[in-house]
Amino acid sequence: MQAFLVSLSSVAMAEMGDRTQLLSLMLAARFRQPWPILGGVLAATLANHLAAGAVGTLFGRFLTPTVLDAVVGISMIAMAVWTLKPDTLDKDAAIKGTSAFLATLAAFFMAEIGDKTQIATIALAAAYSNLAAVVAGTTLGMMAANVPVIFLGSAFANRLPMKAINYGAAALFFVIGVFFLIRAL
Repeated sequence: MQAFLVSLSSVAMAEMGDRTQLLSLMLAARFRQPWPILGGVLAATLANHLAAGAVGTLFGRFLTPTVLDAVVGISMIAMAVWTLKPDTLDKDAAIKGTSAFLATLAAFFMAEIGDKTQIATIALAAAYSNLAAVVAGTTLGMMAANVPVIFLGSAFANRLPMKAINYGAAALFFVIGVFFLIRAL
């Protein structure tokens, strides 16, 4: 349960103001079809986070528990610093297509590669032995952050205190990182 809850909260906070959340907003404004966009985000996130989790699990098997905790702790603190730098989205980042689902699936999957939520998924999967709980948590965290944007669009996004949310996410990553570093000691 801890793996699921840490994964959910970490990714939900990290996704606030992230480029993939901005992509969701852009796709919602362009296509005005929330259900296919939601399906595309879910499918892309599951595929991406399952692959990232598999890499993290494989990585975690080669390290001793102490070294693994130290690596995860350092990576979480690095994520805290990375979260303080707000993301932007290029105007041409969306894949143009006839289907809202396919455009979302392709664009979201590509935008998630190398994203902080994918890196967090790798680290969390390395730290916890329950891949299903980590992927379920990171996917639900991603959906929790993107569903309101998809359905409520820019009216909702413009009212969020993004600076405060970024600081909150950075603090969460920092606390998790310190927890793992203490565990390593």
